[in-house]
This record gives sequence, C-alpha cells and structure tokens, in this order.
Amino acid sequence: MTQYTSDLLRLLDARGYIHQVTDAAALDALAASQVVPGYIGFDPTASSLHVGHLVSIMMLRQLQRAGHKPIVLMGGGTGKIGDPSFKDEARKLMTQETIQANVASIKRVFERFLTFGDGPSDAIMLDNAEWLDKLEYIPFLRDIGQHFSVNRMLSFDSVKLRLDREQSLSFLEFNYMILQAYDFLELSRRAGCRLQMGGSDQWGNIVNGVDLSRRVDGTPVFGLTTPLLTNADGTKMGKTVGGAVWLNEDLLSHFDYWQFWRNTDDRDVGSRLRLFTDLPLDEIARLEALQGAEINEAKKILADAATALCRGADAAAQAAETARRTFEEGAAGDALPTHQLAEGSIAAVDALVALGLAASKGEARRLIKGGGARVDGEKITDEAMQIAVSAPVRLSSGKKHHGILLPAA
Repeated sequence: MTQYTSDLLRLLDARGYIHQVTDAAALDALAASQVVPGYIGFDPTASSLHVGHLVSIMMLRQLQRAGHKPIVLMGGGTGKIGDPSFKDEARKLMTQETIQANVASIKRVFERFLTFGDGPSDAIMLDNAEWLDKLEYIPFLRDIGQHFSVNRMLSFDSVKLRLDREQSLSFLEFNYMILQAYDFLELSRRAGCRLQMGGSDQWGNIVNGVDLSRRVDGTPVFGLTTPLLTNADGTKMGKTVGGAVWLNEDLLSHFDYWQFWRNTDDRDVGSRLRLFTDLPLDEIARLEALQGAEINEAKKILADAATALCRGADAAAQAAETARRTFEEGAAGDALPTHQLAEGSIAAVDALVALGLAASKGEARRLIKGGGARVDGEKITDEAMQIAVSAPVRLSSGKKHHGILLPAA
C-alpha cells in the first residue's frame, strides 16, 4: 500500500478506491495543503442511476468525508451524444425532454449521500448543458480542437476495441471525449475543480481533460480512477439475472435493494463493506473474518448500511424486518402475499396465480415468456418449471410485485 500524507488519498487507498492516478505525489501534496474540489460526471441515460454508479457516488462521499468539495456534474449536454466507451454500438439518441426528465429524477439520490450547500466542503451540482449547449462550432474547433491528437485518441482502449472489432464509431461519438475534456477545463475555471474521478474505463477521457487544462490554462489538475469492480466469480458487479439494481425506489423496492446486498458472495463481503459503507476499517476486518454461517450476520450489516445510505434508515429497517420475518420466522412481512403449499412443490404458473401475481395461467405464461417472473431473484425461463419449496421462497412479477411461497405444514 502506497504511503500517502493526505487524509484524502489515505482514505481512498485504504478502502480500495484507487486504481490509477495521473500524478499521485502532486495530488497528495495538494490535498494535504488545501480543500480540493473534485468532480464526477453522470450522463442521464435513464431515469435512475444503478448500483454500477455507486462506486462513483461513494467516492464523492469519501471526498467530502476527508474535508474536500464534491462536484456532481449532470450530463445534460454530453447525454445528447452518449459515451461510446467500451460500448458495442452507439447509444440511442434521447430527446431533450427525456434528458431533462432523467436529470430531474437522478438528482434526488445524491442528497442522501452528500451534504449540499455554500460551505468550503459542501457539495454542488452543475449541468454541462450550461456551457456545452452554447458552444459555437468553428471557435470551439479553433480554440480547443487544436489540442487533441487523433492518433492518440485512436489509441485509447475505449475507441481501439470498437475499431478492432470493426464496429462503427460515429463522428458524433468520437467527439464525446473532447467534450468531456472540455468539461474539466470549464469546471476548473468556474469552480476551481482540480480533480476528476471515475471508473477505470474513463481513464483516457480523464487524461484528455488533464492535458487540456494544463495546455490551455496552465492549471495543474489531476485524474483518479477506481478499479473495475467484479464479483468473486468474475462477473461484473451489479449485473443480475433480474436486471439492473436501480438506486431510485420507484424502479426497485427497498426490499429488493436490501436483498441484493444480503445476497453478496461470502468472498466479496469485505470489499463491499469498504466501498459501500462508512463502517470503520477495524470493524470491517472483524466482519470479513467471520466463517461459516456467521458471515451471514456480516451480510445483513452490509445490507442494512448500504440500504440506509441510499434509501434511508427507515427503509433499511423495514426491509430487514421483512426479510427476517420471511426467511427466519417462515412468515411474510405485511406487504407480501403468501401461499402455503399442500405438498412439496408447485408449478411456477400455478404459484404466480396463487399469489395474485398473475390473473390467470395464460397471463402467468406470458409473464414468464416475457422474462418478468423470478424465483428468489432468478429469472424463470421454463413455463413448465416446478418450484420445490422446503423453506420460504420469494416469487416476483417484475420489479415491484412479490409474494412468498411457504412450505407445507
């Protein structure tokens, strides 16, 4: 572990956030001597961010915990293009109305993680549409475009992989990295921003912004990325058979959000506690050392803490109580319908009807065929599936409707 002098880099390093830094020693010295405003950008590609964005949100939270100033940059401008990084094809272009609605919906989640205000370390939120929408093409090409090498841009992994696969990369998308670099320059000028952070897939875009600010204004700014977060089994963290794990409660229930964290692989408990909670490191070390059935207590603590941060303490407590009554007592929480079996198994189609999750067997089959039915979070793919029930089993229709199958008495 690198020996840092600033509280900021010591905190980020100890909790596992650091993958690459453009000039670690200089950033460390700056963070030890003054408040460092740092930003992360979020494009409004949907009405909610998902758990894949959570490392970035938590990194802004840690920045503030260390006494520095978080800047949340909404991509009202860049969202009109779409980041091509590591995408197989171009994103579908959104209307201005959709972008504005998504921005408004996304903003809410940050208030749970950050303290906003006018103080030196209070968070602020900006929208890059404020400056990108006003750019004039010829002046921008002359003043900013001259600082970019196409040869170098083609060498970035995010672009190179797309071209190596002989997949189309439009001129529109190619401009994205220039606009992101320009965001850093604008934030440096407007808000004294000295640090851009993001996932490891953003390294090329971030380096572009660092270089642009130094070339145009001579301002020393820095970039820092987090590691690509994968599960112990090698899959990408946050990718589930049930779909995205949304941060907004209108797209994913408190119970399902809590249950996502409760279902963490034993091997990932320590890293998830470090990245997604504020628990002290010595307590995390104790929890991740638990063995056997005791590790389940650590998972419940993780679920409680992560849910409380995103949804609030009351939501976390309600979800934990529903889970306790459902899976430990064999009874369901008040919000979930139940159906007790007369024997050891039941057809999935019949179970959906019995729990009121489908009005008929035909509707149940259509639900299964459309990928909307799940058993304990796993998608049902076979209309003839039989569900064995020896302990309480959760059946779901879509993301919001659930019921519990109880074993025969």
